[in-house]
Amino acid sequence: MSIEELSIQRPAPKPLELTCSALFLDLDGTLAPIAARPQDVHPDPRRTDLLERLAEALEGRLAVVTGRTLADADRILEGRVTAVAAVHGLVRRDAGGALHEHAPHPKLHEATKALRTFAARDSGLLVEEKGLSVALHFRLARNCADAARTCAQEMADQTGLALQEGDMVEELRTPGPTKADSVEAFMAEPPFRGAVPIFLGDDATDEDGFAAAQAMGGYGVLVGQARPTGARCRLADVEAALAWLEAAL
Repeated sequence: MSIEELSIQRPAPKPLELTCSALFLDLDGTLAPIAARPQDVHPDPRRTDLLERLAEALEGRLAVVTGRTLADADRILEGRVTAVAAVHGLVRRDAGGALHEHAPHPKLHEATKALRTFAARDSGLLVEEKGLSVALHFRLARNCADAARTCAQEMADQTGLALQEGDMVEELRTPGPTKADSVEAFMAEPPFRGAVPIFLGDDATDEDGFAAAQAMGGYGVLVGQARPTGARCRLADVEAALAWLEAAL
């Protein structure tokens, strides 16, 4: 194994101790397998049951932190998780059910129009509007990946929107709170306050969540293939992540 390969290896996390932990879970690629189209991810009885039991065992110290909209997260999770940070942190529903939402950027419509014009070149390009951001998916049009990245970067430069790069997706989002900010906000409130934060995620968009958890005495767990990451531990895939969580109950 090369020095480079050794540098990105991470051990599996130790068994989860629920009595003092606060869990922050990404959705796609962590709780649910990545789908070709965002709308292809549906509720799953195993996941729903797991989240119900975790929420009870953790006495509410469970939050989902996702790039999806709040409505979409609730659809997939069947409303079993109260504390949700959506659109990468721009929308946050706290453990008490109160909603904290950032105002949309005035040039979001302009960016959406440009991405839709770009997407017209290939039927595999998908534009997802999230209210506070717009995402260009190219998983079904990988031949357009470089052009999609260039288009998104140009629009970010022109509009002042923040560019959020993900797994086969480029997202233009209203500047504002991030996943890290969401973790910090949850940890400042009951029932999370005083617990050890553990953040599970798969994508580059989760790196600031890993960093926030570690800065507050916890750690990050990368889900998926080994890569350079700030996470301290790694689980191989969604199945391994679900099994690790279930083993704690």
